[in-house]
Amino acid sequence: MTQSQRLKYSILISLAVLAIMFGLSYLQNAGVISEKLFQYIAIGVAVVVVVINGVMRRKVKP
Repeated sequence: MTQSQRLKYSILISLAVLAIMFGLSYLQNAGVISEKLFQYIAIGVAVVVVVINGVMRRKVKP
């Protein structure tokens, strides 16, 4: 994986996280999920993104 590929994937991941958070916010405002569940899902998404970022960082060729 090159540095430019990592940049593209990072931008794609950040847009996906933004979409997920907007979706969760909408569901919470609609009363479908509680605030506690929103927090748990948001923490889970953050952990997954950190793990993916770490894996991508190791795969970058100098």
